Amino acid sequence: MRLIFIYGEAAAGKLTVARRLAVHTGLPLFHNHLVVDAVAAVFPFGSESFIRLREKFWMDVFGAAVAEDRSLIFTFAPEPTVDPEFPQRVKTLVEDAGGEVIFIALTVSAEEQMQRIANSSREEFGKLRSPEILAEMKEAFMTSMAAMPPADIVIDTDRTSATQAAAEILARL
Repeated sequence: MRLIFIYGEAAAGKLTVARRLAVHTGLPLFHNHLVVDAVAAVFPFGSESFIRLREKFWMDVFGAAVAEDRSLIFTFAPEPTVDPEFPQRVKTLVEDAGGEVIFIALTVSAEEQMQRIANSSREEFGKLRSPEILAEMKEAFMTSMAAMPPADIVIDTDRTSATQAAAEILARL
């Protein structure tokens, strides 16, 4: 089982790259907002129940994928409501079953991020679209990013299109 774990800040291009990678690999895409949106439909973002259920759903899906030897692509945005140990718990779960986690970090410059953040395409999953909120939370986001395990692949999405990024990931897999 192989888990391709794509992470990065808001508007780094995680979902766009993951969708292109899914087309090329045929792997299912389990993106961050599938669970975030489902849980947020009932519980406020950041509430105790939201945090607990979000992680439980993520871990239950990974556990089932491991049990069925089913590889997948996962997108993740490190942020303050996620336990900093979450990525390591995922890695341990997968590796203890003989699987492999490949951490892929997507980076984006602050200037490009601010241009992308208000993009209407981000409405699809209720993603952060406010430059003001992003600016307020930037330090907290950076602290959460710093807690991530080292990336196996780092891609600068300012200079690399989503199609090129998917091809680079595929080539390095």
